[in-house]
Amino acid sequence: MNTIKVTVKDHLAIITLDRGRSNALNREMITELNDILDNISTDPNIAGVIITGKEPFFSAGLDLIELYSYTEAEAESFWHLFLKFIANITAFKKPMVAAINGHSPAGGCVIALACDYRIMAEGKYIIGLNEVPVGIIVPNSIFHLYAFWIGTAHASRSLLEGRLFSPEEALETGLIDELVNPATILTAAERKIRKYMAMERNTWEQSKLSIRRDLIAITSADQTEALAIMLKQWWAQSTRSILKTIIDNLQKK
Repeated sequence: MNTIKVTVKDHLAIITLDRGRSNALNREMITELNDILDNISTDPNIAGVIITGKEPFFSAGLDLIELYSYTEAEAESFWHLFLKFIANITAFKKPMVAAINGHSPAGGCVIALACDYRIMAEGKYIIGLNEVPVGIIVPNSIFHLYAFWIGTAHASRSLLEGRLFSPEEALETGLIDELVNPATILTAAERKIRKYMAMERNTWEQSKLSIRRDLIAITSADQTEALAIMLKQWWAQSTRSILKTIIDNLQKK
């Protein structure tokens, strides 16, 4: 695997996002994440997962530089892949804890939202869904994942404003569950997930799937129509101009 690292200890898999400095999500990375989650889901020797990044980024979200260069067919294929990944990670039945050790906007936040518990490092980091100001229509399935944790009203306001939260604000609003010193984040994540792993496995997993039943149905539903609307805006000149400005700024750094 080129974009993630996986270690296993005492029936716990630790997935580390490992693509460049910012862990931007591209086709290869999402494919590798899908594959490893599929493997873990059927491996009886692995009972839980921690997913983490590399300071100062958990994940900066989708790789806009790569996506901007896609043809229409490539863009459509990518977005189908991404939404399939969101459906898979939402329906992942084993315990999964996010150790958010850096910035986590947009797609990075979505990965964290699919987890059962989110621990974030203290520091000058940001987390949230900021797609709307960028010109990207957020799929309904992702909105429901956001609202699942912070409530519909708060999710609606935050999404339409493209609000990014500090770790302290994220804790207060329920976007994350715990805030810790960066040096102890993996220890805290392991402590939490092993509590889940110590419970009767089938009872815990079936309870999770029951709690998420409506959310799983929404994320797994056919999203062709919604994706067509999103892609039409993706190719709109106004969105392309915003993206080009963002990319130019990224490439100067």
